[in-house]
Amino acid sequence: MAFNKPKKPLFSLNSSLCTTLFFIVLFTIPILLLLHTPTNSICTTTSSKIKSWSGDLRDAEFSWNRLKFNDKNPPLKTLKIAVFSRKWPMSATPGGMERHAYTLHMAMASRGHQVHVFTSPPMEHVTPTTSHMIDDSSQSSPIIHWHEGEAGRWRYNKAWEQYQEENEREPFDVIHSESVALPHHVALSLPNLVVSWHGIALESVQSSIFQDLARNPNEPMSSSFNQGLQGMIPKVLNEIRFFHNYAHHVAISDSCGEMLRDVYQIPRKRVHVIVNGVDEKDFCEDSRLGHDFGSNIGLPQNATIVLGVAGRLVKDKGHPLLHAAFSQLKEKYPNVYLIVAGSGPWLQRYKDLGPQVIVLGSMNPSELKAFYNSIDIFVNPTLRPQGLDLTLMEAMISGKPIMASRFPSIKGTIVVNDEYGFMFTPNVESLVEALERVVEEGRGKLARRGKACREYASSMFTAKKMALAYERLFLCIKNETFCTYH
Repeated sequence: MAFNKPKKPLFSLNSSLCTTLFFIVLFTIPILLLLHTPTNSICTTTSSKIKSWSGDLRDAEFSWNRLKFNDKNPPLKTLKIAVFSRKWPMSATPGGMERHAYTLHMAMASRGHQVHVFTSPPMEHVTPTTSHMIDDSSQSSPIIHWHEGEAGRWRYNKAWEQYQEENEREPFDVIHSESVALPHHVALSLPNLVVSWHGIALESVQSSIFQDLARNPNEPMSSSFNQGLQGMIPKVLNEIRFFHNYAHHVAISDSCGEMLRDVYQIPRKRVHVIVNGVDEKDFCEDSRLGHDFGSNIGLPQNATIVLGVAGRLVKDKGHPLLHAAFSQLKEKYPNVYLIVAGSGPWLQRYKDLGPQVIVLGSMNPSELKAFYNSIDIFVNPTLRPQGLDLTLMEAMISGKPIMASRFPSIKGTIVVNDEYGFMFTPNVESLVEALERVVEEGRGKLARRGKACREYASSMFTAKKMALAYERLFLCIKNETFCTYH
């Protein structure tokens, strides 16, 4: 299969325009992104399923998760796949990008594909073979190549040497890079390379703006924040230039896909939207498990509504908003409880709110399953529009409705129907209003919303659905015959 060599952008801007561009972006990007909703005709309805579509998959401007791929049969062709990931999960609580790489490629390997992962030395002790490779011969385990060097420190050049050695032995069909694990100057010569973006600089600009808006009125803007925001504009411009070096781009949300096509000017046939998935075996509805978990953590039986939040307890995840909003809510509704799963600077502040807040600390996936089943609704007050938090998908597939910040990525991909939950503008007043609507609605209606969420998530956000979409993309890159979808 032959692809055109990635082209450079059609424009070039010198650094003297950066200051002007900064103010343009500062005032226009937030407005455009807040108003932005994916407008593809195929996605104008709120349905999670596409009844009928056919054509060249490279023309699809909607999420491939909406399509049906046959999972009953073996792959149309088995592939040899090279994966470049800065880290490979060795702990119970890996970061989102690591979890994505692990979930996706464990699923790909279980489908019979030969997966080689090139990554940095693990922080935990591992005894490598002489080639710094651990080979688990079971079908469900990829071959992991740890490069030499300091534990946890990514050195792409070392990983690239290992790749070249393995590629000479038997060529790879496709290469997958998690973000810029493979730098753009290396990517330029690889027509079979796919890169997954878990957040782009343009989204980071909006994130910084919302984080600053969340500060107290009497709290001055820090000089480091001001300098950092100005520094983001050259970063956006730099990304727009070098992103073209990557042959194929996977956006993990519909809104990110549109930004890559419309702002980053990447040809639409090279932009593909595939939403991340979670392992459906790890998360499911289990009311008994949730009841027992609630009893064990001291959740009283007279609790009328139980809210839940999970993840890093830091400012950019919106915890200043939730902390302030629940401080008001608990005074008005003494039987409403908040369960907090995670760790970070805001942990002690949640504890200080009193007995209506139960703080659990960090939890592994098996514990999170019980956590989701113990709550009535999952709250995600994030101030980071980039990417999509996996916790949203975990909660939905566990049968729980969502309350989340009204960002294009969440609105256009997760809460695509009002039935799935509530959205709020990322400020305390809007969040309080949304929380009060939840309390007034009651458990019965929330449970019905949860059923709808599970149905939608099961059709969109499973590891199997994600893996089948990536598999078809990889096959399409290997041979154009596989690009046609009926």
